[in-house]
Amino acid sequence: MKHELTERNVHNDYDFFDEAMNELFPFFGYNRRRRTQNYMRTDVKENEKEYVMEVELPGLEKKDIGLSVKDGYLNISVQKSESEKDENEKYIRRERSFSCSRSYYIGDVSKEEIRAKYENGILRVSIPKEQPKEPVSDKIEIE
Repeated sequence: MKHELTERNVHNDYDFFDEAMNELFPFFGYNRRRRTQNYMRTDVKENEKEYVMEVELPGLEKKDIGLSVKDGYLNISVQKSESEKDENEKYIRRERSFSCSRSYYIGDVSKEEIRAKYENGILRVSIPKEQPKEPVSDKIEIE
């Protein structure tokens, strides 16, 4: 993780005007940054051996969550869809189907070393710290 996680500008207040503008003009990206920060809120803790990420993913099942490692990034993706559709029901709006993803830089860690557990709406991911590499000497011994 190498202290590469960027700080987010978190706004906890709800603004009716901002939400209405985003609903009316979604293609203009009005307030998009603020809106995406409400998904996958993450806490990162550190101990002597590892980093522990706690990612908030309420209302999901384990099968809805995907984890992968590629090019030094841990990628977390969510795909939730409502499978039951009743033709007699006339929904005005459905918001419980969604997908989102987030990436975190973790450095050179293999996927076998990463442990993950999902319980009570929290995904806990343990990532071992990179061990300092021994300095390699360029010196060649002469016989």
